[in-house]
Amino acid sequence: MRGTTASLALILIATGVLATVAAAGDVPSYTAPDAGNTEAQADRQLTTREVIARVFQTAPGARPDLVELNLTRMDLAELDFKRARLDKADLYGAELSRANFSECSLIGVRLNRATITAADFSGADLTDAQILRPTTFTSLEVVTAEAPKFKGAKLVRIRSDGWLDRADFTGADLTGAVFGGGASREETLFTPASLISANFTGATLKQAKFPDAHLKYARFNDADLTDANLRGANLLQADFRGANLAGADFTGANLDEADLRGARGLDQAIGLKHAENVGSARFTVPSP
Repeated sequence: MRGTTASLALILIATGVLATVAAAGDVPSYTAPDAGNTEAQADRQLTTREVIARVFQTAPGARPDLVELNLTRMDLAELDFKRARLDKADLYGAELSRANFSECSLIGVRLNRATITAADFSGADLTDAQILRPTTFTSLEVVTAEAPKFKGAKLVRIRSDGWLDRADFTGADLTGAVFGGGASREETLFTPASLISANFTGATLKQAKFPDAHLKYARFNDADLTDANLRGANLLQADFRGANLAGADFTGANLDEADLRGARGLDQAIGLKHAENVGSARFTVPSP
């Protein structure tokens, strides 16, 4: 009888704790799904085998439907998603190495803590997606072949941080994207994003935010950085040739050997006088 009473007490305590957590509603955005959502998502939780079957059993010409599914921590490495619709799907902690998401619809998807080594998101729609604390490389060595690809992708208002060195954003739309410095709600994670040697050639970066980001050797050739926030960013040898920098904020940024030759809108850029090492940056020499 005493054991039964103790067990009942533990159950009541646990229930109370869960209720308190659920009521708080302040779970950091990078964390795993809370227990309060488990029952609600039960009918949407598939096994890895079922997910793969759904992708490959879709009729020719149709797009697999994985909208709003709970795919957390699943091993979906190397899977070709065949232009699937994954809007608002939860891929927290999923193994997605070498997965093919090209031309998929990933609006509002959650890729927090996911492994995206060599994953291909080319042409995909990731509007309002979260990519917080992803695992990108198999070791501490940065290997270009392991960096994810976002060529031509729609990444409007995405929230991201962590390690995306050498990622390819060529021609992508990153309007209003946030990289680090507040991408997640937990203050302890307000660390600078790392985008060293990332390729933003021809990308749209209007009002994108890169506060204090590591952008050494990044390529912004012909990119549109109108009103972008580059405050405090490390832009050592970054290449801005042909970029539109009207309204871009360089206050406190490190422009050591950055290449701004042929950049447009420099007269409308903010904070260049307060940037670090601006004297070593390369500008177009005015014609005599």
